Amino acid sequence: MTCPTRLRKSILSLVLALVSTTVWGASDDGPRITEAKAFITNAESQLEAAGHELAHASWLAATYINYDSQKVEALAYQRFLELSVDYANSAARFNDLALEESDRRKMELLKQVLTFPAPSDSEMSRELAEIGSEMSAIYGSGQFCRTLTGEEQECLSGDTIENLMRTSRDPDELLELWIGWREVSPPMKPLYERQVEIGNEGAQQLGYDNLSTFWRSKYDMQPDAFAADADLQWSKVKPFYDALHCHVRAELNDYYGDDVVPATGPIPAHVLGNQWAQDWSAIYDLVAPQSSDLGYNLDQLVEKNVEDAKHIVRIAENFFISLGFEPLPDTFWERSMFTEPIDHQAVCHASAWNLDDQDDLRIKMCIDKNAEEFKTVHHELGHNFYQRAYKEQSALFRGSANDGFHEAIGDTIALSVTPKYLVDIGWLEEEPPIEGDLGYLMNMALDKIAFLPWGLMIDKWRWQVFNGEVSPDEYNQGWWNLREEYQGVKAPVARSEVNFDPGAKYHIPGNTPYMRYFLSYIQQFQFHRALCEAAGFEGALHRCSIYNSKDAGEKLNAMLEMGISRPWQDAMQAMTGQRELDASAIIDYFAPLKEWLDVQNQGRQCGW
Repeated sequence: MTCPTRLRKSILSLVLALVSTTVWGASDDGPRITEAKAFITNAESQLEAAGHELAHASWLAATYINYDSQKVEALAYQRFLELSVDYANSAARFNDLALEESDRRKMELLKQVLTFPAPSDSEMSRELAEIGSEMSAIYGSGQFCRTLTGEEQECLSGDTIENLMRTSRDPDELLELWIGWREVSPPMKPLYERQVEIGNEGAQQLGYDNLSTFWRSKYDMQPDAFAADADLQWSKVKPFYDALHCHVRAELNDYYGDDVVPATGPIPAHVLGNQWAQDWSAIYDLVAPQSSDLGYNLDQLVEKNVEDAKHIVRIAENFFISLGFEPLPDTFWERSMFTEPIDHQAVCHASAWNLDDQDDLRIKMCIDKNAEEFKTVHHELGHNFYQRAYKEQSALFRGSANDGFHEAIGDTIALSVTPKYLVDIGWLEEEPPIEGDLGYLMNMALDKIAFLPWGLMIDKWRWQVFNGEVSPDEYNQGWWNLREEYQGVKAPVARSEVNFDPGAKYHIPGNTPYMRYFLSYIQQFQFHRALCEAAGFEGALHRCSIYNSKDAGEKLNAMLEMGISRPWQDAMQAMTGQRELDASAIIDYFAPLKEWLDVQNQGRQCGW
């Protein structure tokens, strides 16, 4: 999963969330409607100008790390943030006006400026900003120090711990690392509690009941209807997840024994190859089918056929050109960062940028010649072509149809990196037999299917915290109740309210909403199925590539160019013919693996 960056989708989507379904009262107050229109026009102009300044400052800070570049970015971000907060609070003045749909939508976007809306009280706004900064600092500077031989100590960052947990098979070490990282987060708990209090007051000033309603009002649906639909989609996938969980638990039980992984009940969270048990692909070697030979090695094909980093990007660009999209502008090739600089530091984490919301498209990566990077480049260009497609929209409408669409588009393109695609570009002479696909599907399922309940429960926990359903003295218990209910995963040791285990995940202290990832993991398969149908593909869905299909490209572009100007249901219909989220595409994609899992699980006691 690609992590969000400030400028991943577009400049204004940095802070502008999706439209809510606040009911607007009737009014015939013509002068105030004229005032509202002028307010929107001014807001778009001012935010666009400030956004361009911030875009260039942020690009400099990411690609040329030094004191001055960080200072310039911080100042630009502060100006942009203050401007955005001012417009958000001012927009609430027009809540009672019956505006036309386009203006109503823009007004709502302005109100949805921040994840935690600041109250109008300047002291509370300052406190909210300080809390966010302090929690981020606690997480970012967090370390776990352990004693090695004698009195020598080794201090490990979160990234180092995550990498160790991917590779270690020592249950004692895994438990030590799992517990150690969670020593970082308890100081966050009183800060988080206070942040919720202030954020709820800010949400109420904007016209929402609380932060839970505020967060769930971003999806062109009533808040409760959105939550119910998320549960509905999960219910479609849960039988597959249950089968995967059953097989993984049985294989881990065989490997570790009953003392570490019991044969029944939830799986201990520390043995799934990931610090948060959100991605199980690191334990593929323990659970893989015997018939898992793909018949080719993508790493070797990339090494053989690719000249350098820029060549990989040219190949990915050609994918989009084959769909009917225009080539990337010359400035993309002149201004992007494709490799790690040799004379200064830069952030290598892959991201896609649009610095002027028009044609100044770029990617920032340190590209290596391997299969993972090959797929990642296809993913990142998906963001760039999305950004360019909606450039003709007005400033507030340049963004993702909902916050899952941008990530879903990138992943949809990556799903087309199949044997058929490799044949089409001349890397394989013929597609290998489909019998070897079980390994590919298992590896994908350990990523995509295993993630879904995690993607859902994180914001379910926050919704319950925001609306008071889970009180501060139940934060940790509420967290583990949801993890066991949705994931079938349990803490490997006893936890209490002295702990604050939610804070051990970046997106909690970083206040990044998580439903975008849950949605994107469903939408990408729904998009893939629709585009494969448009391309006239017949066969197993996981073998489809839309490469060279102008019909698929036309469907894709019809959705991309809408941006956020219309409800996401309209964008979904433009590409898929459906107006709703539909997780059945995941079941179609993984059908061969589900059949195999059902055979493997015969005689096993599944569920938890």
